[in-house]
Amino acid sequence: MECVFGLVGDGFALVVADTSAVNSILVHKTDEDKVMLLDSHKLLGASGEAGDRVQFTEYIQKNVHLYQFRNGIPLTTSATANFTRGELATALRKRPYSVNVLLAGYDKDIGPSLYYIDYLATLHKVEKGAFGYGSFFSLSTMDRHYHSGMSLEAAIILVDQCIKEIRSRLVISPPNFIIKIVDKDGARECAWRETINEAEVAPAEAIPEAGTVTA
Repeated sequence: MECVFGLVGDGFALVVADTSAVNSILVHKTDEDKVMLLDSHKLLGASGEAGDRVQFTEYIQKNVHLYQFRNGIPLTTSATANFTRGELATALRKRPYSVNVLLAGYDKDIGPSLYYIDYLATLHKVEKGAFGYGSFFSLSTMDRHYHSGMSLEAAIILVDQCIKEIRSRLVISPPNFIIKIVDKDGARECAWRETINEAEVAPAEAIPEAGTVTA
């Protein structure tokens, strides 16, 4: 029931992902960050099997850092997307990764961009995209309300509408979402949308034992 989606606006791109770590019928945590900062101006939102997702995104991140360390200049967003696609294509014929990614970035001379890359190594440059069961609702909502050159305020309203649709219509919907943005000032966390805040729940140790009198 994962949900990852993103869009390109006027001078920025953003990626939104649910924060649930789930296995079968179990929810292990609700604060898992599935949007990785590849470098100062790139974001990688991923969905798929937890092991593949973590291993593959960390592998891409370290190779992006290695290229910059060796050459003194960062990879462009397009080059990073093609490198990611190439690694998925190579693995597809050996040991496939069960992972889908949305790569958002900002390049000084090009501006913001968003790339859709699925587990079959399909690569497309898009203005909006989504993965997971939540894509049925987020894509339809974006198809209706998205337009090129959206302001950040309008994009956040659209994101909230997508999250509202996912929460109200998906039979087992993720409770929490994280929003990250990348623009000329860099990649950063923008906001959380929470219905469950684990920090607000008292620990089990706080439950009085049987026979204990509380004030």
